[in-house]
Amino acid sequence: MTGAADLLQTADSHSPARVAVIVPAFGVAHLVGDALRSLQAQTMRDWECVVIDDGAPDDVASAVAPFLSDPRIRFLATANHGVSAARNRAIAASSAPYIALLDGDDLLRPGYLAATVTALDADPDCRLVTCNARIFGAVPHEGTCVTHQQGSDGGAHGTLRAVLDRSFNVYIGTTFRRADFEAAGGFDPAMAQSEDFDLWVRLMLLGGHAHYVDEILADYRVRPGSASASAERMLLGNIRVYEKALAVLQGRDEAATVRRLLADNREALTFEHAIDRIIDGDTRRGIAELRAVSGRVTGVVWATAFAVWRIAPALARPMLRWRRRRHRRGGARPGLRAVFKATAVLRLRGPAMRVGTT
Repeated sequence: MTGAADLLQTADSHSPARVAVIVPAFGVAHLVGDALRSLQAQTMRDWECVVIDDGAPDDVASAVAPFLSDPRIRFLATANHGVSAARNRAIAASSAPYIALLDGDDLLRPGYLAATVTALDADPDCRLVTCNARIFGAVPHEGTCVTHQQGSDGGAHGTLRAVLDRSFNVYIGTTFRRADFEAAGGFDPAMAQSEDFDLWVRLMLLGGHAHYVDEILADYRVRPGSASASAERMLLGNIRVYEKALAVLQGRDEAATVRRLLADNREALTFEHAIDRIIDGDTRRGIAELRAVSGRVTGVVWATAFAVWRIAPALARPMLRWRRRRHRRGGARPGLRAVFKATAVLRLRGPAMRVGTT
């Protein structure tokens, strides 16, 4: 924890905050201290932070209490209404012109705020600034959120279309303007999943472009059982995002892209539900549904599995149950690359999902 002497060196109480860092901390009392220490280590000093506990089952207040000697950090506690409502409440309690998101189980590298704020300062047409991040935790191997060149202009810029189809990946720890956040309507409390993706799309609908800083400036933690570890939940969230976007984009060129993505995500969800059906014991019907969307998966493993199930369908249930267990431990299900591309689950995902996908 940063001491009082350190605070005198790192915080100027007379300088107004330029960026508000929003930290939802539901269920991560044991990790939020690491997140806050990473914030206090920022090279950019003029920030404010609001940590919000929206009815968490663990003692977030006690975990945050040692950090409240830093005048830049505040703590809010509310009833549980979901992460979107929590972020909206925390943002409303802050005042800085820029907003950065830091989930309570993630980490920022020291140069994160300086890089993202500088990018926004330099470009009034920029709707959001994102970066690369290390993925760690409940994953078989560490990786990064971005593994391919982003968008256009050498990877620096992303269009609305690129954000929609995730060829431009937006990491959850993203920085944007308060004015744009308010113009877009904030986070949608009705979104139980993909609430971050929904906001990125609505920010991009304001016009302008997204900016990518090609550096690993954060660390994204995957926890067992976290929302970002479930392809089905992410698919449902994505479908809702695309339905909302399609209602706004009628008559625009991007509408065709959204229709394609919507169909792709619905097919991917059918695939996931077919696996659920088999695991629940309705083997023959589930296999038939899998075959109907088998174009989603390729490779020797899946071809062999379908051949085996034609002869011995009873083997499908234990085989897919094993794959589902493996996925829940943080491993990617072999052959589901199309699902991960559609959902960006963890950008391993992602995703990312998270990822975030987020």
